[in-house]
Amino acid sequence: MVRKNNKASKSLYQIKITLVGSKPPIWRRLIVKDNIRLDQLHSVLQVAMGWLNYHLHQYRVGSLYIGIPEEDFDIEVTDERTVYLQDILSNLKDNFIYEYDFGDGWEHKIVLEKILPLDSSASPVVITGKKACPPEDCGGIWGYSDFLAAIQDPKHEEYEEMMEWVGGEFDPDEFNMNLINQKLNDLKF
Repeated sequence: MVRKNNKASKSLYQIKITLVGSKPPIWRRLIVKDNIRLDQLHSVLQVAMGWLNYHLHQYRVGSLYIGIPEEDFDIEVTDERTVYLQDILSNLKDNFIYEYDFGDGWEHKIVLEKILPLDSSASPVVITGKKACPPEDCGGIWGYSDFLAAIQDPKHEEYEEMMEWVGGEFDPDEFNMNLINQKLNDLKF
């Protein structure tokens, strides 16, 4: 159940975002204010994970869909600009799904790990994570697996095509927390 609550922030939330189905796991741990709106959280997630915001997205909280309402959709969607993170997460281990790119179907599980006292710490901020974000439009978790197989074997029949497509290099182990936090610092809301 979503509570509509636009009160001032009372806490910081430590949340973990894991790309569902990634092996080894691709994840980020962030500190955000409890009163961040879900449209703002979308911007944070795009930067933290490394996506480029080319595609549609939505949140799934139980049977509730939260996103950008669209007349053409067959399902009822609650406007993400009216929902705050504290409306859907309040207890440790509470979680929900953030889906990005309906074609590729990237699902991210977001879990509330800690509730911290509000202080003057920078927010939002990534405090740790693992692995690079898959390239946009690589075909979801299965396409990403095929992509990695191709770029890790110069003898693979799609090696040259995939390397050209990705711009000549891709390190699946790369995680640059400083760069991510610089970009998060540039977000304005």
